[in-house]
Amino acid sequence: MLLTKSRIALWRLSLVVTGTLLSGCGITYVTQAARGQLAVMRAREPIEKVLQRPQTSESLRTQLTRAQRIRAFASAELGLPDNAAFRSYADIRRPYVVWNVVAVPPLSISPRQWCFPVVGCVSYRGYFSEAAARSFAATLRSKGDDVVVGGVPAYSTLGRTADPLLNTVGRYGELDLAALVFHELAHQVVYLPGDSSFNEAFATAVEQAGVARYAAQFSDDTVLARWRARRAVNARVVDELIRTRAELGRLYARSLPDAEKLEQKSQRLAALVARVRDIEKEAGISSGYGGWLEAGVNNAHLASVATYYDQVPRFEALLQNVCGGYLPCFYVEARREADSKRKGPGVGVRPSSDTRAPD
Repeated sequence: MLLTKSRIALWRLSLVVTGTLLSGCGITYVTQAARGQLAVMRAREPIEKVLQRPQTSESLRTQLTRAQRIRAFASAELGLPDNAAFRSYADIRRPYVVWNVVAVPPLSISPRQWCFPVVGCVSYRGYFSEAAARSFAATLRSKGDDVVVGGVPAYSTLGRTADPLLNTVGRYGELDLAALVFHELAHQVVYLPGDSSFNEAFATAVEQAGVARYAAQFSDDTVLARWRARRAVNARVVDELIRTRAELGRLYARSLPDAEKLEQKSQRLAALVARVRDIEKEAGISSGYGGWLEAGVNNAHLASVATYYDQVPRFEALLQNVCGGYLPCFYVEARREADSKRKGPGVGVRPSSDTRAPD
């Protein structure tokens, strides 16, 4: 069978997308991922070209100028890859590029995983269509899982394609934009197939170290103080979320009737929401988790936070205590750890049946 250029492009992109970005099973899922990635690539334009266009709005012009400064800083000062990533812009005409679905059984803290070549197993499943993501989430919810659907403003294809800056971050403040760029570029430096927690925590540690350095050089004292205050509130809330997840893990492991476990789960989650509200009120700053609090926090929300933050303190200690804050050393040490884990038992192996998601 002869392949048209578009079909060849879709086939190649399916390998890229399913091998670096989003996981799933079935031809339909792979096709939507490939088509979604192809649409993003087709929408790319060099940032310089967008800046030179007379009809470019002042707000976009400002954001893209910031992005250029952030991108240059990332490579020159943080040792992140100096390639074509985030040197182009794409308006995809929607608020998020993908929507991720995370699902956790009602009496478990372990998210379901989807496994496939290259990346191994990941603890989410992503869709370029919000409707498709919510439909899949509804299917999992109908089977009894705790589920969360979250919009994602950007992702990394691990350097296999030149990821553009998207309109999805058009309203980001400068430091939030820097955080996103540093985080996604960090995935190109170290990536451990099959270990979402390792990958996201490493990138988060790079992001936080990078933003602190960028802010100290380019932001005034007021902006830096505001960012540090928000970071402090976020850290307190994350601690509460992770602590509650650990408590629920111990609860789920007890020899109690399921009905009693579910009742205690409900009580502990309600207490968590109250504590987060107290933190926000005391600081006078939103934690950014308001949507979750209103919807009702569940196991999937807690698993999502754990994926990004569980291992961050360990990576921060590695950066400071072993490398003295020197990021190139940190990258070498993290890569060495990833290589060690990759050679060890269990990496890339399908998880046990109680957390394995249905196709």
